[in-house]
Amino acid sequence: MSKVTVVAMIVAKKDCVETVKSELFKLIPPTREENGCIEYNLHQDNSDPSIFLFYETWESADSIQKHINTDHYKAYVTALDGKLEGKVVNKMTRIA
Repeated sequence: MSKVTVVAMIVAKKDCVETVKSELFKLIPPTREENGCIEYNLHQDNSDPSIFLFYETWESADSIQKHINTDHYKAYVTALDGKLEGKVVNKMTRIA
Protein backbone atom coordinates (compact mmCIF):
# COMPACT_ATOMS: atom_id res chain seq x y z
CA MET A 1 0.00 0.00 0.00
CA SER A 2 1.21 3.53 -0.79
CA LYS A 3 2.23 6.04 1.81
CA VAL A 4 -0.15 8.96 2.19
CA THR A 5 0.80 12.60 2.62
CA VAL A 6 -1.62 14.87 4.43
CA VAL A 7 -1.50 18.63 4.07
CA ALA A 8 -3.92 20.20 6.53
CA MET A 9 -4.42 23.96 6.67
CA ILE A 10 -6.09 25.26 9.80
CA VAL A 11 -7.14 28.92 10.03
CA ALA A 12 -7.81 30.24 13.52
CA LYS A 13 -10.18 33.07 14.29
CA LYS A 14 -8.07 36.18 14.92
CA ASP A 15 -8.92 36.28 18.62
CA CYS A 16 -8.17 32.55 19.08
CA VAL A 17 -4.70 32.20 17.54
CA GLU A 18 -2.83 31.38 20.76
CA THR A 19 -5.51 28.94 21.93
CA VAL A 20 -5.49 27.14 18.59
CA LYS A 21 -1.69 27.04 18.53
CA SER A 22 -1.61 25.56 22.02
CA GLU A 23 -4.09 22.84 21.07
CA LEU A 24 -2.15 22.01 17.89
CA PHE A 25 1.06 21.64 19.90
CA LYS A 26 -0.71 19.14 22.18
CA LEU A 27 -1.36 16.87 19.18
CA ILE A 28 2.29 16.51 18.20
CA PRO A 29 3.88 14.23 20.84
CA PRO A 30 1.18 11.54 20.97
CA THR A 31 0.68 11.58 17.20
CA ARG A 32 4.38 11.09 16.50
CA GLU A 33 4.22 7.97 18.69
CA GLU A 34 1.36 6.41 16.71
CA ASN A 35 1.97 3.33 14.60
CA GLY A 36 2.03 4.39 10.97
CA CYS A 37 3.08 8.00 11.57
CA ILE A 38 6.25 8.74 9.61
CA GLU A 39 6.28 12.54 9.73
CA TYR A 40 4.07 15.05 11.56
CA ASN A 41 5.23 18.67 11.32
CA LEU A 42 3.42 21.88 12.21
CA HIS A 43 4.06 25.20 10.44
CA GLN A 44 2.76 28.74 11.02
CA ASP A 45 2.48 31.32 8.26
CA ASN A 46 5.12 34.07 8.41
CA SER A 47 2.71 36.82 7.31
CA ASP A 48 -0.52 35.70 8.94
CA PRO A 49 -0.10 33.95 12.31
CA SER A 50 -3.68 32.67 12.21
CA ILE A 51 -2.75 30.19 9.46
CA PHE A 52 -1.29 26.83 10.49
CA LEU A 53 -0.29 23.93 8.29
CA PHE A 54 0.39 20.32 9.20
CA TYR A 55 2.56 18.37 6.79
CA GLU A 56 2.18 14.68 7.57
CA THR A 57 3.34 11.39 6.11
CA TRP A 58 1.57 8.16 7.04
CA GLU A 59 2.20 4.52 6.17
CA SER A 60 -1.35 4.10 4.85
CA ALA A 61 -4.86 5.50 4.74
CA ASP A 62 -5.72 3.05 7.53
CA SER A 63 -3.07 4.72 9.74
CA ILE A 64 -4.75 8.08 9.19
CA GLN A 65 -8.15 6.67 10.08
CA LYS A 66 -6.74 5.23 13.31
CA HIS A 67 -5.25 8.66 14.09
CA ILE A 68 -8.63 10.35 13.62
CA ASN A 69 -10.13 7.89 16.11
CA THR A 70 -7.58 8.54 18.88
CA ASP A 71 -8.56 10.27 22.10
CA HIS A 72 -6.01 13.06 21.54
CA TYR A 73 -7.39 13.85 18.08
CA LYS A 74 -10.98 13.85 19.37
CA ALA A 75 -9.92 16.17 22.24
CA TYR A 76 -8.37 18.58 19.69
CA VAL A 77 -11.59 18.66 17.65
CA THR A 78 -13.65 19.39 20.76
CA ALA A 79 -11.23 22.04 22.09
CA LEU A 80 -11.27 23.98 18.82
CA ASP A 81 -15.01 23.96 18.26
CA GLY A 82 -16.00 27.52 17.33
CA LYS A 83 -12.40 28.77 17.26
CA LEU A 84 -11.62 28.22 13.58
CA GLU A 85 -12.31 30.26 10.45
CA GLY A 86 -11.68 27.20 8.35
CA LYS A 87 -9.88 23.93 7.79
CA VAL A 88 -8.86 22.19 4.57
CA VAL A 89 -7.36 18.70 4.58
CA ASN A 90 -5.80 17.19 1.47
CA LYS A 91 -4.81 13.52 1.43
CA MET A 92 -2.27 12.94 -1.31
CA THR A 93 -0.17 10.19 -2.87
CA ARG A 94 3.32 10.95 -4.12
CA ILE A 95 3.50 10.32 -7.87
CA ALA A 96 7.05 11.36 -8.73
